[in-house]
Amino acid sequence: MTRVPPVDPENTTPDRRAAHEEGEERFGRMTNMKRTLLHSLPAYHALMEWYTLRDLVAPFLGERLTNIFSHAISAETDCLICSTYFRRILIDAGEDVDHLALDEREQAVVEFGRCLAAPFARVPDDVYERVSAHFDDEQMIALTAFGAMMVATNVLNNALDVPLDDYLQPYRRAEAEA
Repeated sequence: MTRVPPVDPENTTPDRRAAHEEGEERFGRMTNMKRTLLHSLPAYHALMEWYTLRDLVAPFLGERLTNIFSHAISAETDCLICSTYFRRILIDAGEDVDHLALDEREQAVVEFGRCLAAPFARVPDDVYERVSAHFDDEQMIALTAFGAMMVATNVLNNALDVPLDDYLQPYRRAEAEA
């Protein structure tokens, strides 16, 4: 059960309603996570910078690996909403999410993401060396910040028990597999 219900745009303050309308225009839909964040507009705006960072890393990771990286982090933190969201994207793209074919570069990025999601985000030297061999310093900073923002959204969803959006239900991983 959710700890903080998502904001109802019809029964909220004008500034929250305006942010909701801007969000619908920008993102196409306002998810339960976004509507929950609307309780604090600074928190909403901070976590929506995820999209800015995503747009920064997607050109050098590629769409597929950007989504796999995000899914790996979300699965590692056991975030129902985010892991299901990225399962949907990957499944709709024709991927077998539970048996991804990854090359060495992709595997290094996934391992790096899982380390970011682990307690205290300690990245072993060998993992860092494998991933940083593929990217320059600027890209490593962007990738790390993007991963940290992904972890932040996972923390919010997990801590507040934000409910899974109905449109994601068909993509939810079966409990027996989890």
